[in-house]
Amino acid sequence: MAPHTTPQPDDAPDAERDAFHPDLPDHDHGAGDADSKLPLHARLHHIRADALDGDTAQTGGMRRFAAISGSSVGSQRIWMGQTHVAAQTASSNHHHGESETAIHVVKGHPEFVFLDDSSGTPQEIRIRTSPGDYIFVPPFVPHREENPSPGEEAVVVIARSTQEAIVVNLPELYVLSDEPGEE
Repeated sequence: MAPHTTPQPDDAPDAERDAFHPDLPDHDHGAGDADSKLPLHARLHHIRADALDGDTAQTGGMRRFAAISGSSVGSQRIWMGQTHVAAQTASSNHHHGESETAIHVVKGHPEFVFLDDSSGTPQEIRIRTSPGDYIFVPPFVPHREENPSPGEEAVVVIARSTQEAIVVNLPELYVLSDEPGEE
């Protein structure tokens, strides 16, 4: 039995041909008349690497690019994108509000810095990473990213539990108190 296929116009670019769903148009950024007929939550979205959105919350020393967000695909509970940290650069101190943040190191050896107060005396902790490593940042935990490499940009993929990138820049690292309203 031959697989189901739908004829494609002869002038359709190869990128728009989908062997599994040839009857659906390319859904790059929700553009096009055919896309407007499908609700955002009734289809998959394809965000090409060259179409990431740099108009997102930023921290000094870093460049963030949104791929999956409420504005790009209508996500309601997740944000995902890339962060680039130039060689010999450190981000500003910051936290991500209520977002849980998962980080996957793609390129370079970025370092993640936070204060640990579990011994009663705040101590700066530095986590050194390599490509393939993962980092989890709990909500409201102040931290910064650093790239000590003299010549290689660090690139990480980030996923957050909110549909937009929450970035709260801070003047310094500090340990959050267990008491609400105290820092």
